[in-house]
Amino acid sequence: MDRKLYTYFRSSAAWRVRIALAYKGLDYDAVPIHLLRDGGQQRSADYLALNPQGRVPALLDDGVVLTQSLAICEYLEERYPTPALLPADLLARARVRSLAQLIACDIHPLNNLIVLQYLKGTLGQSQETADEWYRHWIRQGFAALEQELVRLGSERYCVGDSVTLADLCLVPQVFNAHRFKVDMAGYPRIAAIDAHLSSLPAFSQTHPARQADAE
Repeated sequence: MDRKLYTYFRSSAAWRVRIALAYKGLDYDAVPIHLLRDGGQQRSADYLALNPQGRVPALLDDGVVLTQSLAICEYLEERYPTPALLPADLLARARVRSLAQLIACDIHPLNNLIVLQYLKGTLGQSQETADEWYRHWIRQGFAALEQELVRLGSERYCVGDSVTLADLCLVPQVFNAHRFKVDMAGYPRIAAIDAHLSSLPAFSQTHPARQADAE
């Protein structure tokens, strides 16, 4: 096997890829990249040579480096299509991608580590202000996500009756919400789906607390 995942235990984006690999039963070597230690190991010359953006995850698969979690997951889906992370139905596939992007493109980037570091460092904001910034964008995104899930009739999965790319995005984002003490009472459908997914091996075994670099 020549597959390495450059990861950080608490990275939402890296967790998405860990879930995808576990769900598809694909072995890999985890290479921890600590985002805070040594000034941020993602900023080292060696890692920047691998991923010039200086973020995790990065996947090395048969000598090819891939970055950006959703692109990596879609690559894995196309190369290893079973079990599937995208439904066969065209409309259902679009809905999965829509929900995944709602989380990965609209909620998560506003709460990324580099944003929080900029708020506290360059802009001189307090930890309390940065935390409230974090909660604000989760609450706004979850309000829309909750409505979409209710409209779709989702109960155990975001779309349909099996794990999809949207689920890979939902669970890490709910983990972040709990970590930053977001009140989940207003999002019962999100909470119910998260509870079911978190019981599945691909999600529980890849949880941040179970990673070798967990603190």
